[in-house]
This record gives sequence, structure tokens and C-alpha cells, in this order.
Amino acid sequence: MNLAIALWLSQDAVTNGAVYALIALALVVVFTVTRVIFVPQGEFISYAALSLATLQVGKVPGTIYALISGGVLVAILDSIAALRRKSLKRLPSIVFVNVVLPLAIAAATWWSASRPDDLLLQVAVTLAIVTALGPIVYRLAFQPLANASVLVLLIVAVATHYMLTGFGLIFFGGEGLRAHMFPDLQFQLGILNISGQSIAIVVTSLTLIALLAFLFGHTVYGKALRATAINRVGARLVGISSEFSGRLSFALAALIGAVSGILVAPITTIYYDTGLMISLKGFIGSIIGGMTSYPIAAVSSLAVGFLESYSSFWASAFKESIVFTLIIPVLLWRSLTTFRIEEDDEL
Repeated sequence: MNLAIALWLSQDAVTNGAVYALIALALVVVFTVTRVIFVPQGEFISYAALSLATLQVGKVPGTIYALISGGVLVAILDSIAALRRKSLKRLPSIVFVNVVLPLAIAAATWWSASRPDDLLLQVAVTLAIVTALGPIVYRLAFQPLANASVLVLLIVAVATHYMLTGFGLIFFGGEGLRAHMFPDLQFQLGILNISGQSIAIVVTSLTLIALLAFLFGHTVYGKALRATAINRVGARLVGISSEFSGRLSFALAALIGAVSGILVAPITTIYYDTGLMISLKGFIGSIIGGMTSYPIAAVSSLAVGFLESYSSFWASAFKESIVFTLIIPVLLWRSLTTFRIEEDDEL
């Protein structure tokens, strides 16, 4: 290996690590707020990338039908709950959020499919579709079991992953898709030829991380999520809805997944089940951070990117095994340094 190869591998590592850092942050957000180890995070990535690629060929992605049907089902469940509580004033807002908004997104999707050259519109529609799916997934799969143990929630997460993967196969088929490259800019830095796509990935990741830091540190909603993450019972006692916090955390996770999918769609071929492998590498970063530390998770994900990149050079046939082996010493160290397990007592 010479200096040129090392620099090329480092560039690839930073690009991949930026995506893994976003995924790790999404996993930490969901786990700290809801205690869900969110295995299906990768499906948001696949859905976003494949939806964008589908729009670019002038077709309506199947995810829009999942959004509409899921929204209607959530509206029915929430309306029944509101009627039982005699909260009739909530019915208009329930219908608006879960039926009217998905239909509006569907209309924008059909319009976008008729404009295959309008990249900004396609990106905006893709973000809207996938982000809106996040709260729906939480309401249907996890909210009814919000007080269950972490193990039960993990089992539900795995089942949800397989269900969403199956839907992905139905929506997009078994063939891989790749979105068109964003403005194909090239920058020469010494011996490195840096693509505009790589710069866009890193800049977008850093921007989104900064926005999340601002959200959690300076907004009411972010502080509500932090309060729920620290003490869910105490948060409920002061009037913070755990249901709202759960839906918001899943919306953020879906948004991060959608952004990640849009970023990687032009540089790699995405299949209906590709997201799992990408999210597992972000999961390693979140595990190193103890599923609670955002800075450690982000830095660890960058380290995963470097390990993967250099492993692909030295032992490309075993690069996945080398990356996933990283989690073994971390888990061993945590098992040796953890003396007791604290269960979350519910009122």
C-alpha cells in the first residue's frame, strides 16, 4: 500500500462513516426514548433510495400505498381510542394527520412521477413519504407494547423488519435500482479526485448532526425527548406524552434513514434488503456508544468506516466478518464491567 491508495481508502472511509454515523444516531434516539432496538432502521434507507430511483424513471413508488393504507389504519385505531375516552375534539386532527396529509403526499408523488427531471421535487417527496412512515410504524407495531420488556420489543422489531422487507420486495421487485447522480462535480485535491457526491454526503451528515444537537439542546420537543429518555415515568408525571415522544423519535429515525438512503442511492445499487447490512454497521457504532452516547456512537461509526475500507483492501473476502467482529470485544468488555441490570419500573 502506498500513500495514494491510503488516501483513496480514507476518502471512502469518511464517506461511508458519515452515513453510518447518521444511522447510529437514529438507533440511539429510538432506543433511549422507546427502549426499542430498532432493527428495521435499514428499511427506511432502502425505501428512500428505491423510491427516489423509481420516481426518476417516471413511476409511482409502492411506498405511497403503504403510507395511505397505514395512515387509514392508524386513523381508525386512534379514532376508536378517542371515542372511548370521549375526546371527540381530537377526531378532526386525527383524520387530518393520518388521512389528509398522506393523501396530499400521494398527490405530490404522482405529480413528481410526471416530472422525472425535477430532482429537488423528487427528493422532497421521498423525504415526505419515508418520514411519514416512521410514526405509522411506531403506532402499529410498538405503541401497543410500549411497556413491554426490551426483549419483547426486540422480537417485535425483528418481526417488523421481516414484514417491511417483504413489502419492499412487493413494492420494488428483486432487482436493484440506482438513482441518477446528483450534479456530477469533481474536485482535485493533490492526488485525490473527490466527487461532489462524497462532499454532499459528508456535509449533509454534519449538518444533520448539528441540527439534531440544536433540537435536543434548544427546543421544547428536543427537551421532551431528552426527558423521556432519562426518565419515562417522570416525564409522564410532568405532562410529557410517552406516545408523542415515541412517534417523534420514530419520525426522526425515518427522516435520518430517508436522508441516508437518498445520499447513498447514486453511488451504489440498492436492493429491497440492502438496508439491513448498512444499518448493522451503524448498529456497531451505537453499541460501542452503549446505545446512549451520541458523540461516541458517531465517532465509533467513523471508525467502522475506516475498518471496513482498509479491510476491503487487505482482505476483501472477509471485510464484513472483520467489521462485525469488532462488536465482540466491546460486548465482552461491557459484560465484565456491568455489575447489575436495572429494569425500568413502570407505574
